[in-house]
Amino acid sequence: MNALCEMTGVSRAGYYRWQAPRAAEPVEMELRHELQKAALEWPAYGYRRITAELQHRGFEVNRKRVLRLMREDNLLCLRRRSFVITTDSRHGLPVYPNLAREMTPAATNQLWVADITYIRLRTEFVYLAVLLGASSRKVIGWALGRTLEAELALSALRMALAQRQPAAGLVHHSDRGVQYASGDYTELLKEHGITISMSRKGNPYDNGACESFMKTLKYEEIYRNDYRDLNEAYQPVVKNAETCDQGNVSDVL
Repeated sequence: MNALCEMTGVSRAGYYRWQAPRAAEPVEMELRHELQKAALEWPAYGYRRITAELQHRGFEVNRKRVLRLMREDNLLCLRRRSFVITTDSRHGLPVYPNLAREMTPAATNQLWVADITYIRLRTEFVYLAVLLGASSRKVIGWALGRTLEAELALSALRMALAQRQPAAGLVHHSDRGVQYASGDYTELLKEHGITISMSRKGNPYDNGACESFMKTLKYEEIYRNDYRDLNEAYQPVVKNAETCDQGNVSDVL
């Protein structure tokens, strides 16, 4: 075998890869699955640092491939420039203290909690942004799309504002993601007299209500259906989110 490879100028590894049955589709989906998780966990990472993170997680992948996948999945838009660093957050945008941890909301518009998650469909990944009323766990705003740009979170916020029309004094709590720290998002909150609260760095339990909701949503609904792509998943969201009265998973998707 060595002699044959030397005669033909083919490496042994290349020969065995050629002989082996191809399993590109599952491997590609697993890689993209892990890439989505890394991009959400580290929103300020570019493709070089995401490549290193994926390699740390056991994937044999180079920067060129990661750059291509991030471009295809609209993940490069998370990079931000020309902001003054005022805190230790990775994206360099201002962050706010955690006010929600001291609250026990009993009224409708005392505390809203927000989060974004990715959803793995059969042929693609999509993103869901939600806003919950903390006292009722009701979904009061949502948006589903293919990009993690700040507009996704803004769409969910605009829906909640239109539905609830809260008085000044409401507290809005989220993680420190670049979507929630962006100027457009924080300015809209301030325009409506809403106080901004954010989780502590690296502490997902500070936004436990949304984290729990997202996990339940995936296990009780998303994983039980075989949505091929965004077009198939979107209609159930529209149908149920417009009519739901409680923040139960079955009412949202």
